[in-house]
Amino acid sequence: MSFTKLSALSRRALLGTAAAALVATSGLLPSGSASAADVTIPIIVKDTTSFYWQIVLAGARAAGKDLGVTVPELGAQAETDINGQVSILENAVSGSPAAIVIAPTEKDALGAPITEAAASVPIIGIDSSASSDKFSSFLTTDNVQGGRIAADGLAAAIAAKHGGKAEGDVALITNAPGAGSLEQRKEGFVAQLKEKYPGLNLVADKYADGQASTGLNITTDLLTANPNLVGIFASNLIMAQGAGQAVAENKAQDKVALVGFDSDDKLVSFLKEGVISALVVQDPYRMGYDGIKTALAVSKGETVEKNVDTGANLITTANMEEPRSQELLNPKVN
Repeated sequence: MSFTKLSALSRRALLGTAAAALVATSGLLPSGSASAADVTIPIIVKDTTSFYWQIVLAGARAAGKDLGVTVPELGAQAETDINGQVSILENAVSGSPAAIVIAPTEKDALGAPITEAAASVPIIGIDSSASSDKFSSFLTTDNVQGGRIAADGLAAAIAAKHGGKAEGDVALITNAPGAGSLEQRKEGFVAQLKEKYPGLNLVADKYADGQASTGLNITTDLLTANPNLVGIFASNLIMAQGAGQAVAENKAQDKVALVGFDSDDKLVSFLKEGVISALVVQDPYRMGYDGIKTALAVSKGETVEKNVDTGANLITTANMEEPRSQELLNPKVN
């Protein structure tokens, strides 16, 4: 697996994603119709190259197969490509699909485009929020709670490394500013530290640019500049990759606890090796699958839940071999 990209999917799946993106860009999505076999529900993710989003797409693909729905798999090639996602959304709407499932890249920038799109087609949100009240349904992890879970996991890992005491300096690294889900994780993490762990002092709160190499550089600088650093929370997969690499290269795992969010083969290896102390893992496959299922129901005029919590779990070296942990760490993406 490359550092910022992942090739775990088969060539068939990746080519399918690329072809779907090409269709969206050209505005040639087929129109929905009353026939179930002709119903089209595009799914638009933040980054088609990321393992996390490939799991979401795999869930959506499975739902399309099970439900007899055509599911174009769309998205930009970086979570920072906000304008690219807006263009993909506009092109998807122009194809008159039965509904659209989208994970907004940036809360404020996607608000107005989603509100406008919802005037023409039902919009189902997944993963991250946007500044719009026009979602027909929204399926996501409770990211504030996810941040709290991360704080609990970090405190426990710090205590395990430092004689049972959750004390010292800690840092937070966020993938990019403005992403609704990441800001909520930050909110929960900071609140939990203040409420439960007065001995932990947040000395650095860093934003990156969506690149794992930047996460590596930020973490390396943190380790150098903060000799009393005992813990780091990297709030998404890309930043956890970079932070994990920095901790490994600096052989800092005996002193510094690292908690990441989401998982892929690299992060699971770091967890096994003790480089990462814990991972907060969502259920992206369920987001994709239930997103399409919900979108189909809405397109038929059925009543659906307005907000659905798809859950988060703390996975450590101690529980990573348990059945539920393995189900989340090794999702089927083909």
